[in-house]
Amino acid sequence: MKQYGAEFFGTFWLVLGGCGSAVLAAAFPGVGIGLHGVSLAFGLTVLTMAYAIGHISGCHLNPAVSIGLWAGGRFPANQLLPYIVSQVLGGIVAGGVLYLIASGKAGFDVSAGFASNGYGEHSPGGYSLTAALVTEVVMTMMFLLVILGATDARAPKGFAPLPIGFALTLIHLISIPVTNTSVNPARSTAVALYVGDWAVGQLWLFWVAPIAGALLGAAVYRFIGKAD
Repeated sequence: MKQYGAEFFGTFWLVLGGCGSAVLAAAFPGVGIGLHGVSLAFGLTVLTMAYAIGHISGCHLNPAVSIGLWAGGRFPANQLLPYIVSQVLGGIVAGGVLYLIASGKAGFDVSAGFASNGYGEHSPGGYSLTAALVTEVVMTMMFLLVILGATDARAPKGFAPLPIGFALTLIHLISIPVTNTSVNPARSTAVALYVGDWAVGQLWLFWVAPIAGALLGAAVYRFIGKAD
């Protein structure tokens, strides 16, 4: 239960810190942090939690990561479901806290997006479904490649949170214009449920693509990372 609690609170922090920065601080008049700040915020949530709970649960914070680690031979199948449930619940609770905070400002409109992921007319840059699908698959694949490599027994000890956090920052710098960056079904679900309508209708992509990308990343690392 300690592992599941760690995943709950870790994912809570990821959604509150990452999506919270997008909703509350990205466009704040005069000092808004913009795309660069939001990207860094997501990376920092993973980096800080990796040091805080990595020794408890492994700090997955993401159903796609858990599935990718299982596919890579690093995680037992019997823990997949409780990890994923813990991650999704932690994200949803964080979405609720963020909604309570954001709705305290006059003029707040959750239908404007609430940091939800989307494609087509709901993509920040107007990118198509195909572009969104390719982006999410490839970005998640590379994220798993970094995670598996950084946590390999042959990698330098104690430094894994740094490349993993920086990788998530880079992923956001690349893909926020395309999908608002998911690579994490729990993060996408956490805010889409509060928006409803189109965000829930497009949510399927942000489960399917990250999981497919995670499986690809695990397969690639099994090939290139295999010890001689």
